[in-house]
Amino acid sequence: MPKQGSGAAEPPRALGDDETIDYITGRDVLKLTEAEKVRQHIARALVHQYGINPDDMHRDFVIEVPAVEGGRKSRKKVSIAIFEPGQPHKPEHLRRIVVTKPRPRTGRTVTKIRTHEQATKDLEELQALMTAVGPQCHLGLWTDDIDLYFVERLKRDEEGREIRFEPRFRPLPNWPRGDDSAFDATREASSLAEIRRADAYMLRFAFRRCHNYIHGNEGLPKDAAFWQFLYVLFAKLHDERLVREQGEDPRFRIEIADLARTETTATGGKRRAGSPEVAARVKQLFSEVKAFYKDQGLFDHRDELTLSDPALTFIVGELAPYDLGSTDIDAKGLAYQELVGDNLRGDRGQYFTPSGAVKLVVDILDPQEHETVFDPCCGTGGFLRATLTHLLRKWQNAEGNGTFTSAPELARKMAHYRRKLAAYADEHLFGADFDPFLRRATVMSLMTLTDTAGHAFHMDSLAFPDSHLAGNDEALAFPQLRLGNVDVIMTNPPFGSDIPVSEDMILKSFRSSGGEYGVAYNWMKNEEGDLIRGQALPSVPPERLFVQRAIEWVRPGGRIGIVLPNSILSNPGPVDEAVRRYILDQCWVLASIELPVETFIAEANVNILTTLLFLRRKTEQERHEEMEYGAADYPVFMAVAEKVGVDRRRNPVYVRTPDGEVVTKETVEREVLRVGGVEVPRTIARREPEIDDDLPKIAEEYRAFVERYRHEFPWTEGA
Repeated sequence: MPKQGSGAAEPPRALGDDETIDYITGRDVLKLTEAEKVRQHIARALVHQYGINPDDMHRDFVIEVPAVEGGRKSRKKVSIAIFEPGQPHKPEHLRRIVVTKPRPRTGRTVTKIRTHEQATKDLEELQALMTAVGPQCHLGLWTDDIDLYFVERLKRDEEGREIRFEPRFRPLPNWPRGDDSAFDATREASSLAEIRRADAYMLRFAFRRCHNYIHGNEGLPKDAAFWQFLYVLFAKLHDERLVREQGEDPRFRIEIADLARTETTATGGKRRAGSPEVAARVKQLFSEVKAFYKDQGLFDHRDELTLSDPALTFIVGELAPYDLGSTDIDAKGLAYQELVGDNLRGDRGQYFTPSGAVKLVVDILDPQEHETVFDPCCGTGGFLRATLTHLLRKWQNAEGNGTFTSAPELARKMAHYRRKLAAYADEHLFGADFDPFLRRATVMSLMTLTDTAGHAFHMDSLAFPDSHLAGNDEALAFPQLRLGNVDVIMTNPPFGSDIPVSEDMILKSFRSSGGEYGVAYNWMKNEEGDLIRGQALPSVPPERLFVQRAIEWVRPGGRIGIVLPNSILSNPGPVDEAVRRYILDQCWVLASIELPVETFIAEANVNILTTLLFLRRKTEQERHEEMEYGAADYPVFMAVAEKVGVDRRRNPVYVRTPDGEVVTKETVEREVLRVGGVEVPRTIARREPEIDDDLPKIAEEYRAFVERYRHEFPWTEGA
């Protein structure tokens, strides 16, 4: 059968709403069924994680399956067939088979992860296809986006004799990269020869499977399962650090035999036993993690790894093949945030900020390497992670990291960047949250990216510097966090009239520092329409107080990016107008960007209209000049985002022509493929539907706006 070919030519016709362009060929238009979604994800992972050339893949390759018990032979399609590099797409050159299935509907029930033994019926299909091809096809993969299985066809039995007749298969923890025909499946999955960077989709997949196994198979609640998974994840990261920095042998490892261990139940049945040796090594690693971070008070006596041997063996099998240190920081951040968003939901008006909005805030504020960044309502650390990613990308671009990089060189560079990120986080990156569990999730998130816990405090930011919580005094130890000292604040405060702040001591502090337009007072208008301050309010919605607190926290010339409900910026009532007057009295307005309702519905499941407000605190000289000469007239960037790439049901939204046709664009990916055991750089051009997302465009337009009107701004750069 001829090769399907590849390339990024224009598709033969316009795309429909339910169509996509095949990643393998780069040109074929396919109906985007649920099964096709899974196949396309796996096709990308085969390139990015396994280093397999898409030219050596074939979609829907037909295999003749011999007749069974006198029946007629049949023809079966293979979801993805992978051939020996550079060879014709014929059965004799077929080396690996992938079978993909549509994701099953799970509803709200607990998703239990099946073992190889429990998936025998599904794996029989894969093994029958491999058998029909012949012994040269020795690796298989089966997935439905929930379960994922790797198998190997054995060439020799336990005594080393060649297997000639009845084929035999065994489970694998993963596949080798590229065309590595010398793959030794008895070697630990964590050996340096097999460990690899994780593809973003596959890492999220692995994280989700590990959590679901704990939740569904161990019977733990979702939040408890989340923390148990994090304990194992940090054991993995700690092991990588010891291997990388001290040259120790890996302990977070698994052997093929560990996956197949079973034990006899009281009724005579069989169940997965797991490996006591694997479990013991993971528990020892976690003990070392707790000791390593003892001075930072991250763990205490309540942090115990209580998972069973089968659970720990399963998780090690999922995570051991990955080099998390070299894996892209975005991939790790997205995988972590997906778990956090599903398992840790605040109950005090916290809405986890969607990733697109977070990135837009960071892009516009553009924090520099010497600047202190603080989020006083950090939740799970989205703004802090995005700041680290922002700096990393700037360093990589400055060093010309668009060139091809071998795996060892990439590992060396990423180790260097991790040290730089850790140094920045220790000196300049801070967060705080009233919820101790969210604060802890932030700390652990930073640890996954930098190997350091950074600084996130459990405190009431509205009560600072007099909060009764322990994090208040910890934060006071850092002069750069005193009121009036922070360079950049990014935050999404809790808001809503149903969670007002009524503590008298807090409100008194806001009244005393609020100036002419204090937000903790009632406001009215006289007959001339002037604002008149009324009595002190007994309770105030938190978003109003956080506006004042954010302004008080930054230094003169410091910058603020804050998520606010549209009501503060648009309601005609005198109370909201007073908040706007306070903002204009204290700050220059850099930008105001209104977000569509889909922004928070898609990721946070919250139906609310919000605006991103960007401010620069005025210096005393600038305020004095305004009082003397009158309010300055200056350009302000204003934008309304209409599309954020998804609709209310999280379905992707594409750019369309005036006739309603889906617009496609060419993407160029640089990847290191593995051919003949050698890493070969390759540029892969593909066309794909263009996501209709205004937020990246707005960031570009803002940068152009600044360059165009910089000379008209009334503030002094660097003041």
